[in-house]
Amino acid sequence: MSVPILSIVGYSNAGKTTLMEKLVEKLTAQGLSIATIKHSHHQPELDTPGKDSWRHKNAGAEASFLVGPEQMMMVADIQHELNPRLLAEQYCIDFDLVLVEGYASLPGEKIEVLRAARSDSLRCDPTELLAVVTDLVDLQVEVKQIGLDDIESVAGFVLNWMHKRDSQ
Repeated sequence: MSVPILSIVGYSNAGKTTLMEKLVEKLTAQGLSIATIKHSHHQPELDTPGKDSWRHKNAGAEASFLVGPEQMMMVADIQHELNPRLLAEQYCIDFDLVLVEGYASLPGEKIEVLRAARSDSLRCDPTELLAVVTDLVDLQVEVKQIGLDDIESVAGFVLNWMHKRDSQ
């Protein structure tokens, strides 16, 4: 079975990164291996000009790996933005779960973060969502709602979703 992929979506500054961080901490503490994919609307700067790996890319390499004793990094040219599902299928097969931050417009399983200070309406159609993590108390949608600060319930929901998915 393929690795489960779950997107955390929402408006800018809604708390997606904070939820991702807390969820990764909670799930890894329970023994799961987690990979994350972050969508950016800006060109990422992952290498340092003048360093060896940068020089390799600058000389014309289409991809450059920087490998150390405990971490690795790959910088590669792409012709178009890559779908996170394809990235996960190619690079994340040995993980228990891939959490994706962003990519709200792509199909797939999603949890939306909705913070009252940012908006009182969902970014995604409720039919596209597994759940909404929110601090709004009167959100009128037919989808599971979990409190914004209730990381225990969010983690439990994700684990339950993974279990149901694996048993299908």
